[in-house]
Amino acid sequence: MTELTPFTVDVPEADLDDLRRRLAATRLPDAPRGIDWSSGVERGYLAELLRVWRDEFDWRAVEKRLNAWPQVTTTIDGQPVHAVHARSDHADAVPLLLLHGWPSTPADFLLVLPALVERFHVVAPSLPGSGLSGPTLEVGWDLDRYARTLLELMSRAGHERFVVQGGDWGALIGPHLARLAPERVALVHVNALATPADWRSGDPTTGLSEEDAAQVFALGALWEVRSGYATIMGTRPQTLAYALADSPVGLLAWHLEWFVDYDPGTTAQTPVDPVAILTDVTTTWLTGTAASSGRIYRECHDAFVPHEPSGVPTAVACFTGDHTVRGLAERSHRIVRWRRYDTGGHFASLQAPELLVADLVEACEEHVSAR
Repeated sequence: MTELTPFTVDVPEADLDDLRRRLAATRLPDAPRGIDWSSGVERGYLAELLRVWRDEFDWRAVEKRLNAWPQVTTTIDGQPVHAVHARSDHADAVPLLLLHGWPSTPADFLLVLPALVERFHVVAPSLPGSGLSGPTLEVGWDLDRYARTLLELMSRAGHERFVVQGGDWGALIGPHLARLAPERVALVHVNALATPADWRSGDPTTGLSEEDAAQVFALGALWEVRSGYATIMGTRPQTLAYALADSPVGLLAWHLEWFVDYDPGTTAQTPVDPVAILTDVTTTWLTGTAASSGRIYRECHDAFVPHEPSGVPTAVACFTGDHTVRGLAERSHRIVRWRRYDTGGHFASLQAPELLVADLVEACEEHVSAR
């Protein structure tokens, strides 16, 4: 199948009933006195979010918001792929490929879509293995395969040349599209850009400024504390999958640390709306993609080493909590624009939507001749 088929989100009521039963039957673990966020998700915080999920969260309202936007499905390389496919009223609008990361879904873009379609023809896919694209059906989904699948999706959407914007994993996959097909990508725009240091090749700080070198070591120390989730998903994802596929609250806890920046009481990031968190987690639960969405850490291990620059102009927006090191970024990207903001956070489309759109539009006006 090479055509794009119109799609509407409509989860069977039986699946929602099953989720409600599981939430009602939740058994929380013990929490000894003195334990805090340094050991993982705090029990009281999780219990309150569980209450909201069980008693107040309205999935049908989420469906209504999603279905307000045109959506399509297609099959590429044997894998179902879902996407929001929203064309601008302006015929000469620039095509935009909008990429989420983990543990997100395209629902993260609901706050930015109205402004984006004023300027762009937007294609916002559920990454293969995530959300409404459903589980990946086989192993082998490395960085190349994700990128080639998304290039084909843009061809089927009628866009041979486009801008790509991404955060988190989207900020790793987006630049790789540009490496594979630089003639098709007019501009790469990223937030929450990972800038890996190659510790295997001697001193990774060689050639960096004193400030950037200090940031590399500070980031290394932070990653040592916070990388447990990535280590598990990058090495033994299937063992974890059995727990996440059977317990919705277990899934919520596993995703929650990223959304609250590991301690909501101390973070400088703008808080993420609990409804947005529950929307992503519920989507993952209902589509059975807890396992496959996390396997990206094992399958795409090649994303966390430096790459040759594509030559495509790349704009970087750094929000509060982003630990992007410019000196390292310049080794793998052709940086033409670099902006830091003292607000927002890792999930910029949820935490600083207006600022993210403004930065993207400015970058396109400078480098793409957007509307």
